[in-house]
Amino acid sequence: MATALFHDGLTVHTQSHDYPIIITEKSATEASSMAKQVAPYISGRQVLIVTNDIVAPLYLKSLEDELAQQFTVKVCVLPDGEQYKNQTSIDQIYDALMAEHFNRDVTLIALGGGVVGDMTGFAAASFMRGVNFIQIPTTLLSQVDSSVGGKTGINHAQGKNMIGAFWQPQIVLAEMSTLKTLPARELSAGLAEVIKYALIMDADFLTWLEHNLPAMMALDLAVLGEAVKRCCQYKADVVAQDERESGVRALLNFGHTFGHVIETHEGYGNWLHGEAVAAGMVQAAELSQKLGWLTNEDVARIKRVLTLANLPITPPTIDVQTALDLMGHDKKVKHGQIRLILLKSIGEAVLTNDFDAELLTDVLSQHSS
Repeated sequence: MATALFHDGLTVHTQSHDYPIIITEKSATEASSMAKQVAPYISGRQVLIVTNDIVAPLYLKSLEDELAQQFTVKVCVLPDGEQYKNQTSIDQIYDALMAEHFNRDVTLIALGGGVVGDMTGFAAASFMRGVNFIQIPTTLLSQVDSSVGGKTGINHAQGKNMIGAFWQPQIVLAEMSTLKTLPARELSAGLAEVIKYALIMDADFLTWLEHNLPAMMALDLAVLGEAVKRCCQYKADVVAQDERESGVRALLNFGHTFGHVIETHEGYGNWLHGEAVAAGMVQAAELSQKLGWLTNEDVARIKRVLTLANLPITPPTIDVQTALDLMGHDKKVKHGQIRLILLKSIGEAVLTNDFDAELLTDVLSQHSS
């Protein structure tokens, strides 16, 4: 059973339905308690667990065995990596559902990181025009960001997350002990999204992170749990205001327009999402500084905290025109104009197209061929 409950009662409010975020800690051998937490949120008797070949050996058997006592449980194990976040993998999920003659009573369970969660959610949104699904995020990045809020989808060769749907889970279960098996690089990638929340919403949280990042990187689960709780609360508040990203929710994409350029250009999976976002946040901060909104010390501080988290602060070499072309595929482009999330100050973000295009070119050209 869970040995600690960091937060009980955190709820995401959406137009479709409300759902809880449960943040717990238990020993790594108690994965069966995941089943106890999610079982009440399973509709019908059919369950498909979607995971990947890295997570499956760690947590799948206990979850599957326990749920099988109450439900008909089948499994779809996908290859691990952002490069597999595509239609081929979605078809594997559909194939598993069809092979078992599962119907609208099925519940899909995403057991894994952001890639598994995004694809499982998209499959749930589109199978028989929508079935229930549950998020069990096992990476820091998915716990603090991608598992909450219902954004699901897959990548296209010309752009990241260009195909998808908004489809909310029934519950998000963030089991902190899964971070004990997370590679250090993946932990750092998750910290990029944690730092993002501080930069766009809460300057005091950035100060907290500056003091607590060493403990987080040392896998202090109590400190990590506090960070996850804060980030989930930030996101829940935003999603309640703007479920379908028509306004304020776009601010959560700070650093992502630049970061998606890196991921698409370099090939999905070569830069982890959080690594690309980190470098992208630096570029967004540099543009904010050129606009007179941030000081040189603000930018230096952002670079310091990212470096403390073992994250890159310099993007790869990309031709300026190539970068601009890739930015043109960004979902925030409106009426042909690139819109960016920039910082008015640390803790205050804005979505704007009101910037000199030459200043954007200047930022991009610092790392162009």
